[in-house]
Amino acid sequence: MENKKRSCADCAVTNCNAMDKAYPAFCITTNMDETVKKEAMDTYNEDDNLKVMQTAAEVEHEGYMQWCRVREIIEFAKKMGYRKIGIATCVGLIRETKLLTDILRSHGFEVFGIACKAGAVPKEEMGIDKSCCDVGVNMCNPILQAKMLNKEQTEMNIVMGLCVGHDSLFYKYSDALVTTLVAKDRVMGHNPAAALYTSNSYYKGLKENQ
Repeated sequence: MENKKRSCADCAVTNCNAMDKAYPAFCITTNMDETVKKEAMDTYNEDDNLKVMQTAAEVEHEGYMQWCRVREIIEFAKKMGYRKIGIATCVGLIRETKLLTDILRSHGFEVFGIACKAGAVPKEEMGIDKSCCDVGVNMCNPILQAKMLNKEQTEMNIVMGLCVGHDSLFYKYSDALVTTLVAKDRVMGHNPAAALYTSNSYYKGLKENQ
């Protein structure tokens, strides 16, 4: 087996959470680059970072094992004092987006949503292979989605099922904080963790050479 640098991804102890076990020899916590840690901790004092952290902790505590994620988003936005919420949605989840919009508006939020195909730009204009038109002739446009929500001056944006990679570009160009409500997985009913839970049975083929 080739040497690999171990990290939290290899840990089964998580003593950094419960503090009731011994740290593994490769533990990041006990082998921490203190310069990086200090830089991270200092960054919480920039902009609204500290308020976001404190508010997120309050929401986690108050709704722990009781609130669904939709409720958590609502409570977080209220505590942060946000009034205008943006939604970047896949066109395939427009029905769910309308349901979410109705819920958010019932709580007094102003909502502005933009779908991935807005602008109706043909894929060929981006040099996307023609075969990709089999699943739709127009490109998803996550940067446009971000730019439009920036123009609307939304205070918080919610991602609803953007494609892998497209979601990354949206996060990159959004001025406002972003949270994800739906991670698209058409096969798993938008529950991508299901593939992990069955990776030693039905989906063992996900591992290379299996």
